[in-house]
Amino acid sequence: MTATVTVIGEAVADAFATPGTGRLDLRVRPGGGPVNTAVALARLGTPTRYLGRLAGGVVGDLLRDHLLASGVDLSQVVEASEQATLAIAALDACGSASYSFYVDGTADWAWSAEELSARVPYESLCLHGGSLTLVLAPQVEELFTAARPHATISLDPNVRPSIVPPARYLAALPRWAAFADLIRVSDEDLEHLGLTEREACERWHELGVRLVVVTLGARGARASLDGAEIEVPAPAIDVVDTVGAGDTFTAGLLHALGSAGMLGGRLDRLTPAVVERALELGVRAAARTCAVPGADPPWAAGLR
Repeated sequence: MTATVTVIGEAVADAFATPGTGRLDLRVRPGGGPVNTAVALARLGTPTRYLGRLAGGVVGDLLRDHLLASGVDLSQVVEASEQATLAIAALDACGSASYSFYVDGTADWAWSAEELSARVPYESLCLHGGSLTLVLAPQVEELFTAARPHATISLDPNVRPSIVPPARYLAALPRWAAFADLIRVSDEDLEHLGLTEREACERWHELGVRLVVVTLGARGARASLDGAEIEVPAPAIDVVDTVGAGDTFTAGLLHALGSAGMLGGRLDRLTPAVVERALELGVRAAARTCAVPGADPPWAAGLR
């Protein structure tokens, strides 16, 4: 399969906590922001390849089966000897998750130069990544630099202050913005970074990012295309939880941009009208994800 979008990043076992009398019951689901985005893209109909270091054992099998069942190409994954990353999630009354991550020595961050150089996605129109991988495995920046001459670069920083101090993200973001064409952040990410939406857009546009998208939860999403603002509302839904919603939004955004023929370069032909349609698909896909438990993105047929 020729992948339109290649996604690189961590594959995480999301363990949802159910407190009991004298015990803690855990329901384990496949997760990790990049995995969620790859799954959502493939389910929407975009040929998608996932690049990751997948662990062995029962957790690795859970993640592989989830990706393959959704139609994601795993031909370039690294079969890792390290254990999988684990996140224990607790949901609040609004369905928003807080996580305790177990990341030390796990598979996702041990990329070697040889593994990366053998996996430059020359045929893909877009390389998407970010999340914890870029900040915990900065060597992955080499892959984005190598892919940039022929692929649109999309990033989602997905700030996790419980693991990485926001100051490290702030120090790295100018480097990332220098090779990115599109950055998607949430309003919560900006709060963690101590940036206003205007400050983030101005900084990243100055460094060459053409499209900055901020997701606003139940209020929808807003984008800045070279300073021109586009905003769409979110559909009204009954929220089960918000796990994977931002990742699914990004998939809807990229799927719409690819369907419009915009991927494969610096987004030079992108217009506000195309951005608006892409935002609309993103919020609809994210809303469907919020209506079911866990990160279970919709298939294309479910959005018609």
